[in-house]
Amino acid sequence: MRNLFPWQLGWTPLLLLNLFPNLSQAEPQYEAQLIFPLESWHNHGSCIVQTQEGDLLACWFHGSGERKSDDVMILGARKRKGDSSWSQPFLMADTPEFPDTNCCMIIDPNNRLWLLWPTIQANLWESALMKYQISENYHGDGPPVWNQEKVLHIKPGDSFPDEVREKTAAYLSHQQLTPDMIQWAHDNFQQADDKLTRRLGWFTRAHPKILDQQRMLVGLYSDGFSFSMVAITDDWGDSWTFSEPIIGGGSIQPSFAQKSNGHLVTYMRDNGPPPHRVLVSESPDRGETWSKVHDHPQLFNPGAGLELINLKDGRFLAIYNDTEDGRHQLAVSISEDEGASYRWTRHLEKRPKGKGSFHYPSIIQSENGMLHATYSYFIPGGLEEEEGKSIKYARFNIEWITQGDSNP
Repeated sequence: MRNLFPWQLGWTPLLLLNLFPNLSQAEPQYEAQLIFPLESWHNHGSCIVQTQEGDLLACWFHGSGERKSDDVMILGARKRKGDSSWSQPFLMADTPEFPDTNCCMIIDPNNRLWLLWPTIQANLWESALMKYQISENYHGDGPPVWNQEKVLHIKPGDSFPDEVREKTAAYLSHQQLTPDMIQWAHDNFQQADDKLTRRLGWFTRAHPKILDQQRMLVGLYSDGFSFSMVAITDDWGDSWTFSEPIIGGGSIQPSFAQKSNGHLVTYMRDNGPPPHRVLVSESPDRGETWSKVHDHPQLFNPGAGLELINLKDGRFLAIYNDTEDGRHQLAVSISEDEGASYRWTRHLEKRPKGKGSFHYPSIIQSENGMLHATYSYFIPGGLEEEEGKSIKYARFNIEWITQGDSNP
């Protein structure tokens, strides 16, 4: 029988304080800085990890654009434990004359650093080719020393075309059909039947998820299909299998947490029709099959990336743009009932629409309980603030979130 966390027994933090008045809460803490100064170059899609030594490592893609710009590469920076600032950016990966985008990282139970990203073959998202590098030597200054680089060859199972038809039909059966939806379904069926099309165009966004120190799940999505899938390895990259597709109305960029009963939950960006909400699905079998996709009852999504994690005590934390239209607000929320509802929310950024874009967040919790987030930080022209793009880093604790919105 699985252990239950205190809040699952009805022991909320407030109740614990009432029952045990000698328990003390930490003071709210928050600090933030840009990893590098604002610049005109496009800097987007960051991810953050923490080493065993307590150093932070961030990566993002950088160039004159995205998929249509052949100068796009993956950069990184390091913040040493105890240091007040980040290092100068350094090169993490570059395929000359091809765009390298949408990177993510994780440190596995063998203390190896993984960097996963797609190289865009023909300046179209549908031409993405997934790659990954692994490093055992990433603690020194500058970029990691990569021990190996591989292509993550995507090979959905033979039942994939049938699953696409069944799941697309099940989704559409509960929708008010439009010509766009019918065309989307038709395109999905055609693509699923084509062996090359269903093997290309998949790529990453959020942190992979490690289960029981044995299985790694890599969330994949396809802009061509406009839905998600999971790459699964039980031998740390020697072989890969793939889940059934996770099909909703534009259910892309999956991120994962685990319930106390072992079931996995994925939150996904909503690239489909209204209502614009975080899209949700659940897996009872460690990521292999997934339930019908549904809208979260509480969490908005404007068609923007997000992340979902388990806190050290098991609670869910989501970091996301909490609007239906625009990326001018970036929020963190905590749930005590495994995502059914979110009791606490606080904003990392909250501005009028058009006054900035703060998106594609990445978040981790360190052993001491502190939360570390990075996200794209875009400031338009015409403001008192300098125009440009950077990656912003924020460090804060749970008490800062539960305090609610105020000036940090």
